[in-house]
Amino acid sequence: MRFLLVILCVTTALYCCADNDMTNRSQLDVASEKMLGYINVIPLDSTAIPRSLEEDGSLITGNSRQWTSGFFPGTLWQLYSYSQNDSIKKAAEDWTAFIEKEKYDDHTHDLGFKLNSSFGKAYAITENEAYKNVVITASKTLINRYNENIGSIRSWDWNADVWQFPVIIDNMMNLEMLFDATRFTGDSTFHHIATQHALTTNEHHYRADNSCFHVVDFDTTTFEPRLKTTHQGYSDESAWSRGQAWGLYGFTVAYGRTGNDIFLDRAKKSAQYIYNHPNLPEDKIPYWDFNAPNIPDEPRDVSAATVTASALLELIRYDQENTDWYLSWTDQILESLATDKYQSNIAPFLLLHSTGSVPGEFEVDQPIVYADYYYIEALLRRDAIK
Repeated sequence: MRFLLVILCVTTALYCCADNDMTNRSQLDVASEKMLGYINVIPLDSTAIPRSLEEDGSLITGNSRQWTSGFFPGTLWQLYSYSQNDSIKKAAEDWTAFIEKEKYDDHTHDLGFKLNSSFGKAYAITENEAYKNVVITASKTLINRYNENIGSIRSWDWNADVWQFPVIIDNMMNLEMLFDATRFTGDSTFHHIATQHALTTNEHHYRADNSCFHVVDFDTTTFEPRLKTTHQGYSDESAWSRGQAWGLYGFTVAYGRTGNDIFLDRAKKSAQYIYNHPNLPEDKIPYWDFNAPNIPDEPRDVSAATVTASALLELIRYDQENTDWYLSWTDQILESLATDKYQSNIAPFLLLHSTGSVPGEFEVDQPIVYADYYYIEALLRRDAIK
């Protein structure tokens, strides 16, 4: 379902973001004030949860089944945690409620994206047991997709004529919910499955240069990889930028929850790969694929930058030898995102210039809700570092 684009006319100095010296706290103030305006013009509708924009400027929305459904309420929760504004809290509660039924959806691996980013954030902020229980139920649903012989959680069910048991690097982002489920319940099953999935991904998704494949498809008879390919990247052998960021973030979380040095080593190597790539732009906002053929005339992917920034600020906790480097890099990203080039005044988005899928020809060079979610998470994490 789509609505016409809503543009808020911003006239106050608060929204003038051209100054690269804008502090992280002032970026959070800007985002909170923007969202207060946005929630008054975006209709509350369970079938129209915001996602992105069409080329004609119309709003792309969907129901709770879409994998992105948790990010808008999750952004609201994070902004409430900063602003303590009751209107933002009410909007977060209302949009979050639409997604609860997804805790039983056993046809997707995206339950962490949908429910941990919404109900997980809600519980972390409010300590409301009802939110925690949704995360536990969703985790019980998700582990039914785990294949013990392969050691992975299945990603997609579609394209069965090509793939037997596809596992995408994105799936690393759903493990945090499982680690939390063990913490909440004391049941180590969730922790074991999340750990083994990360071990399998580390073994089979990564190349010698420390970039990662997007999709690894496993043979359901031999349990070994049969295809290593892409779905959203430029080519099977290229480095899709958001995929590299998913891996960095996921392995950072995996190390934080397990203490397994294999995961810390992978996170550090992923960071080095991204930062040292010759095609990483000076402003540290990646092109949609590091190997896209027409660089520098290729779309950027702000979402890859915000996921990276948030991951680096978590990685600082575990790799203190590189604190200065991670902070400098993150600050470069956040300073870039504070400029007019990347700031959005289009409801309900905070940032411009993300890319969903160039091969799929959708959400190319558009604002996307998950870029905003990880942007606010990064700002909050940066604000907590004195």
